[in-house]
Amino acid sequence: MQAPAAAERNKGPILAVLREYVGPGAHAGPGELQVLEVGAGAGLHAAHFARALPQTRWQPSDIDPQALRSIAAYAEAMQVPNMLPPILLDVSQGWETWGGTQPATLDLLVSINMMHIAELRCTEGLFKGAGVLLKPGGVLFTYG
Repeated sequence: MQAPAAAERNKGPILAVLREYVGPGAHAGPGELQVLEVGAGAGLHAAHFARALPQTRWQPSDIDPQALRSIAAYAEAMQVPNMLPPILLDVSQGWETWGGTQPATLDLLVSINMMHIAELRCTEGLFKGAGVLLKPGGVLFTYG
């Protein structure tokens, strides 16, 4: 498992803001909130957030196979039942390639520390995908 120092430092403040979007009263309707995290990196955030937000069904993803292995290791080590196995996702490709996610099914689309390091086409893909995949009232949550 990889353990980036920045991810360790900022996981608490990011979680505090995420709670505003997935906490009690922030979600209308029954059932789990569907979350897709694009560019989950090492997986520390995904495991931390999914564990802290048990009302979510957290789908981590990344383009890097090494990151996917690290994400899976975090999920196993932290025993997070609402965190799905990571999927390979290239955000610069059309949303149709994003692991079978269907239009208007996501409550939250999360992207942390991707936009400032990735090519512009990745940010464009993220926004295009958000426009199709988020439910009405869904949130594109970015950080970094």
